[in-house]
Amino acid sequence: MEKTLDRWFHLKERNTSIRTEVIAGLTTFITVAYILAVNPSVLSAAGIDSGAVFTATAVTSFVGTCLMALLSNYPFILAPSLGLNAYFAYTVVLGMGYSWQIALAAVFVEGVIFLLLSLTKLRDLIINAIPPSLKLAITAGIGLFVALIGLKGAGIIVGNEATLVGMFNFHDSIANGTFSTAGISAVLALVGILITAVFMAKNVKGSILLGILITWLLGIICQLAGVYTPDAALGYANLIPDFSRGLAIPSIEPTFLKFDFSHMGEIGFVTVVFAILFASLFDTIGTLVGAASKANLLEEDGSLRNARGALMAQSLTTMVGAAFGISPTCTSVECAAGITAGGRTGLSSLVAAILFLLSLLLSPFFLAIPMFATAPALVVVGFSMMGALFGVDFNDMTEGIPAFLCAISMPFTYSIAEGIYLGVISYVVINVFFGAEGRKKVSPMMYILAVAFLVKYVFI
Repeated sequence: MEKTLDRWFHLKERNTSIRTEVIAGLTTFITVAYILAVNPSVLSAAGIDSGAVFTATAVTSFVGTCLMALLSNYPFILAPSLGLNAYFAYTVVLGMGYSWQIALAAVFVEGVIFLLLSLTKLRDLIINAIPPSLKLAITAGIGLFVALIGLKGAGIIVGNEATLVGMFNFHDSIANGTFSTAGISAVLALVGILITAVFMAKNVKGSILLGILITWLLGIICQLAGVYTPDAALGYANLIPDFSRGLAIPSIEPTFLKFDFSHMGEIGFVTVVFAILFASLFDTIGTLVGAASKANLLEEDGSLRNARGALMAQSLTTMVGAAFGISPTCTSVECAAGITAGGRTGLSSLVAAILFLLSLLLSPFFLAIPMFATAPALVVVGFSMMGALFGVDFNDMTEGIPAFLCAISMPFTYSIAEGIYLGVISYVVINVFFGAEGRKKVSPMMYILAVAFLVKYVFI
């Protein structure tokens, strides 16, 4: 068995082991399992049956992550994109007035175009055209983005009219009676961050996974003691798995193959397709480059050896997801948690894929893991990715400023793609006006990308 897995996944070549890959896969899955609860909630706003969305999310993530493991042998996973599911529900359906069936048709068409791009040399030209400084910035930017997702999800960082964002106010929480929900969740997340950090400082194996489980256990203790009070209406679920409804799997029939291609010729439909395409393509490229850099899987020239397989897996999964009835999938940034835990091959992805499938039967267990328990993992993963910035020469403004804009834009715009757009545009503009020496560093593809991104901002 061990020899077979090594032959398939090249474990020894990448200096990893079956045990490490299993822990990494489990860590990745637990970190991203919240999507099984969040995706049905978001897409139900568009009128889609939430039970069918849950099943479609689990099955699509299983299929996509298996494809990623087998086609690329990278420790990445594919799951519905949080940003694109919101775009699908609130912009395309509720904002533009399209039915969810038409929106699914747009997602399917985008997947087909993505697949065609994946089969051409364009994918390599795009990935290889990104200069080393921006690749390092993408890694660090994803780290900041992942940490923000964790801090926001746990309620440590909250919206603030005066300063845009702010720290959770524990004093007010106690005064207004919300400490048993929002307050204790934020406290447990902060405790979990410290616990995970201590484990990592001591080089404890599986420290991120242990941090998640211990934080969850502390939450259960708080619930049993009456310190934490579940309130599903406010998003504070019961932390104890509830198997009272059995192991029934919701039917996928309400959403399966419910396409409506009747509006394909409309400008609005085409705009939706290309908006999704831009976001999917550069979200995926950004995550692939950033996560691969963190895992030391990039080639010496900065290229990604199996980019074709990874992008093919992405496009095929988007088409499968549309057929099952959900919004676009992307390479999930939460795979960075598994990489930090030691994942280096597709075996960790395969473990995560199997857990997605098992979640159909064990959904009460997986859905009971709260966001405040996974937040510590995302925060320490963000920390581990920030070191990439040390590779950027900030004394060279033509490299440093675009890298800074790229990295800092990802958390502030809540989008990996936006960070890449601004990084590429600023890199080209600054180097063009720097002089002949700067213009020599800009490849033809970078000019094309910069123009394309500017057109996107104006027309899409």
